[in-house]
Amino acid sequence: MKRDYHDIWGGGLLAALGLAVAAWAWSSYDFGSLRRMGPGFFPTVLGGVLAGLGLAIALPAWWRAGKARPLAAPEAAGVLAAIVVFGLLLQPAGLVPATVLAVLIASAPAPKRGWLWRAVLAAVLAALTWAVFIAGLQMSLPVWPWSR
Repeated sequence: MKRDYHDIWGGGLLAALGLAVAAWAWSSYDFGSLRRMGPGFFPTVLGGVLAGLGLAIALPAWWRAGKARPLAAPEAAGVLAAIVVFGLLLQPAGLVPATVLAVLIASAPAPKRGWLWRAVLAAVLAALTWAVFIAGLQMSLPVWPWSR
């Protein structure tokens, strides 16, 4: 029987990453309690959730037939490049420009042509990012290059 090895490997990697994050956070930070959460609470819980989701992907794939699929290299490279650019530009450029540039880079390999939908997507995601992290959570991140 041909198994769905893409989901087995992908889910297994997610589960391993989640367990590693949870173990590292558990051993490095104070967990606290539900009433008084410590700095290790969210990384530990989210690592456990990621591990559970990885298992939820990998275990059913063991009994499911799979087919060979090629690696979507341009799409993967676009997403990885967007993450790197966002991480490098967040402090010097600010949240909004870093988000806009990351969305434009990640959407570059999309099969749909045109720049208008990319610009609208970048603007909407930048506004949502600002609303969640700056307005909602009141995080002290630079929003623009001049707002540091």
